[in-house]
Amino acid sequence: MRGVWTTDRVRTAEQQLFKTVPEPTLMRRAAFGVAVCAAELRPRKVLLLVGAGNNGGDALWAGAFLRRRGIAVDAILLKPERAHEEGLKAFHRAGGRIVTEPGPADVVIDGIVGISGKGPLRPEAAELVASIDVPIIAIDLPSGVDPDTGAEDGPCVDAAITVTFGGRKPVHALSPRCGEVRVLDIGLGEALGEPDFGIIDRFDVADAWPIPGATDDKYTQGVTGIAAGSATYPGAAVLSASGAVLATSGMVRYAGTAAEVVSQRWPEVVATGAIEDAGRVQAWVVGPGIGTGTAGRELMEYVLGVGVPVCVDADGITLFAEHPTLWDRRDPDTPIVLTPHDREFARLAPLGKDRVASAKSLAKRVNAVVLLKGSNTIVAAPDGRVLVNQSPSAWLATAGSGDVLSGILGALLAAGIDPWLAAGCAAYAHAHAGTIAADGAPAPASMIAAALSDTIRWLRG
Repeated sequence: MRGVWTTDRVRTAEQQLFKTVPEPTLMRRAAFGVAVCAAELRPRKVLLLVGAGNNGGDALWAGAFLRRRGIAVDAILLKPERAHEEGLKAFHRAGGRIVTEPGPADVVIDGIVGISGKGPLRPEAAELVASIDVPIIAIDLPSGVDPDTGAEDGPCVDAAITVTFGGRKPVHALSPRCGEVRVLDIGLGEALGEPDFGIIDRFDVADAWPIPGATDDKYTQGVTGIAAGSATYPGAAVLSASGAVLATSGMVRYAGTAAEVVSQRWPEVVATGAIEDAGRVQAWVVGPGIGTGTAGRELMEYVLGVGVPVCVDADGITLFAEHPTLWDRRDPDTPIVLTPHDREFARLAPLGKDRVASAKSLAKRVNAVVLLKGSNTIVAAPDGRVLVNQSPSAWLATAGSGDVLSGILGALLAAGIDPWLAAGCAAYAHAHAGTIAADGAPAPASMIAAALSDTIRWLRG
């Protein structure tokens, strides 16, 4: 898992490093990395957007290094009176040119504000950025994006590449404005300590994903129960079952009014109309399409009382919000994973701009793992652990895709994986399956959720 540290902790680590390595040396080391990144794009001309302080100094030093490679470099000083003195001298010595208006350029380097900056771009900077139509390389973060939350309150830079130093900050996990993130080692090392949270990657998923062995059978791999769908929403049942069937669940049991439809689509599912007849399972998925009336509430009460891990989605989350006494139906030691999108989350707790803090707070309050869906999905455990899954595309923002996610997660819970890690693995597989399923898009959005099933089968194989 790739580590992420808050900006305060990164600054503290930097202060420790300054005791042994002079700050100007570190600045030149960082700027050289930015220059190398820019040079890889083979520009003939580079434009620097230079703010005040060290971030602007990084940009000016990077410009000086690029000039030494024979690349033309212009710089616009947004705060001339506060430009980094040594960086500006180095830029002038290398033959860089100060301009007041942007001219033609192949690459732009964003050195407007660093990790100490807050708030959107000021009008002058926003106007400059809006006029740019070439790749932007951001130094440390895209200016105008909050470094600790990834939130945007107005105009900001949309970078193709972000070059950061020492370690990833929250913005690099939470904001799509960063583009490709490159982390340069400047020697912070052990001074950073344990990360505040992590970004899940394919190696984490490969290590955790259940693979049947020679002695496994359908029961030892985990039996997943699906309590989803209704006469009104039978598709929710079919899609949830598909996620469980194709995510290596040894066996899937379905209980609900859509039993016949599920059996027709997935004959390997053991389907019944009454949950009391479903048989034993190692985990339940409940909520998608069950409705929020009496029948849905009774279904939730039954599932929560079984004593196995439960994935609660969609209508199940709404029922928790409308009937707080449902929380009392569960054994406190029984794992629950909630999978809300923003509006469902807001039914349970306030959702602030700091999505990580909001997810952590709710997870602790209700003693459940919270999988907060979004362009970057956040998974928070009650004990404070957090991971982020960075989605490679937005194609999953379509009806039915969340039902598939619930089924995948239910299968991983049934296999006995730690619920926090199971949620992260499910989010990762789901996001990448969605990107593959949408290959060749645009296509009708209704096709994406259905196509996920076949793609999950391909990813698993």
